[in-house]
Amino acid sequence: MRRQASKTTGAAVLAMCLLSLRGGERLSAAQIPTDDASRTLTVAQAPSADSAQLFQQMFAVFEHPRCMNCHTGEAFPRQGDDRHRHTMNVTRGPADSGAAGLHCSTCHQATNQPTSGVPGASDWQLAPARMAWVGLSPGQLCRALRDPTKGAMSPDQMLSHFATGLIRWGWDPGRNAHGQVRTTPPMSYSEFIGVTTRWIESGATCPE
Repeated sequence: MRRQASKTTGAAVLAMCLLSLRGGERLSAAQIPTDDASRTLTVAQAPSADSAQLFQQMFAVFEHPRCMNCHTGEAFPRQGDDRHRHTMNVTRGPADSGAAGLHCSTCHQATNQPTSGVPGASDWQLAPARMAWVGLSPGQLCRALRDPTKGAMSPDQMLSHFATGLIRWGWDPGRNAHGQVRTTPPMSYSEFIGVTTRWIESGATCPE
C-alpha cells in the first residue's frame, strides 16, 4: 500500500511540474527528457527529504550567477560567472528596467542573440533592490522570500513566477560574445520545479 501511494504522489508532482514548464500547457512524455522526469520523481519521493532540506536544494539554484546577477541590491546588474559589473555603464533605473534612454529591452530582446551574444527573454529586468540575495544564508533567503517587506510571494505565486520566460531563460542562456556556452544551475528546470513543488506541499519550511 505504501509503495502504491508513493507512486501516486510522485505522478501528481510530476504532472504539476509539466504544467509549470509551459505556463499551464500540458506536455507529453516525449517532450520531457526521460532522465529529468525520473530524477524529479526520485526527489519528490525521497522519504528523508523534509521541507527545510528541500529548500537547501532550491538554494543551489538561487545562488547560481544566472539568478544572483539580477538579484543584486546595487544600482546596476552584474554579468558572467565571475559576476562582474554590467558593461556600458548600465544602471538599474527607477523601475528596475534600466535608465531612461537605455532600458534593458533596448539590447535584451525576447530571445538570445547568437551573433552578438546578448542574452534575451521576455520580461528582462532586474529584481527590485529589496529582493537582493547576495550574502544571505539559505535560511535568511528563505525567510526573505516569505517577508512581505521584501515583496514576498505566496508559494503558489512562486511557482507562477518560476514559470516566466526570464526565470526559464536561466536554463537556456545561450552563448556569450566569445561564443562560449553560459553555465546553467546545478539541477535541470524540471527538477527545480519538482523540488519547489515538494517544498510547498511539505509546509514551505525554512532552514535555520
